[in-house]
Amino acid sequence: MGKIKFLIPFLVVAVFLALSSVFVVDERENALVLQFGQIKAVHADPGLNFKIPFIQEVVRYDDRILSLDTDTIEVTPSDDRRLIVDAFARYRIRDVVQFRQAVGIGGMAVAEDRLASVLNAQIREVLGADQVTSDSILSPERRDLAKRIRAQARTSAEGLGLEIVDVRLKQTNLPDQNLDATFARMRAEREREAADEIARGNEAAQRVRAQADRTVTETVSDAEREAQVIRGEADAERNAIYAEAYGKNKEFFAFYRSLQAYENALKGENSSIVMTPDSEFFEYLRSGTASQ
Repeated sequence: MGKIKFLIPFLVVAVFLALSSVFVVDERENALVLQFGQIKAVHADPGLNFKIPFIQEVVRYDDRILSLDTDTIEVTPSDDRRLIVDAFARYRIRDVVQFRQAVGIGGMAVAEDRLASVLNAQIREVLGADQVTSDSILSPERRDLAKRIRAQARTSAEGLGLEIVDVRLKQTNLPDQNLDATFARMRAEREREAADEIARGNEAAQRVRAQADRTVTETVSDAEREAQVIRGEADAERNAIYAEAYGKNKEFFAFYRSLQAYENALKGENSSIVMTPDSEFFEYLRSGTASQ
């Protein structure tokens, strides 16, 4: 019994040492085994692993795709219109050994600070390029600009053992003091475009009206010309009929023409006629002639 009591402390120590030498690597992480700050082993596969108790320690790093939101910064594109920009990035630890060597004991906090600095520097460089304007940044073209930022930031991130998966511009706004001036300029541009459209519409309307007036004039002129032709042809036909009638019965033709003259002369608005009784005008109204 005394021997058992003597062995219990050793058993406890042995169990403690055994437990201290065993660690489990999760499938979502990578693990480094460090001995006095030096990397002794890398465990990327999930499972049970061993280390020397008290001498070696295990440092774990997330192997999943992580997210980083950058601080809001101010950029000045080529048209000198300042913009407030912030972005977010998706990244992962590509090389855990290089990552440990780059950030040391600072871990993810130091890594994200450095990565944010890299991203902000590339945002300023890309959005401040000569060919980039504020309109392009505020338009769907910013998707291509984000790709350029990602491509240029990848090189710097590789030195940290990181891989940048994606970069997106989350917010691109004008500073508050520039909003009123920008809105006024946009309003003036829209009013100018509206005035141009109205002017073009009026010009088109004038052309349509001029063409319509010309068409009306030509149509009326053609109709009047055709009417004159028809009227002339009718007068000619009438004169031919009169001539033919005159040739057949001169006396009747003279009588018919006299009746027409009486009708025109004795209308209600011209009921007074002054002439001599023996005038030839009343030749067919005299009783002697009329009785024949």
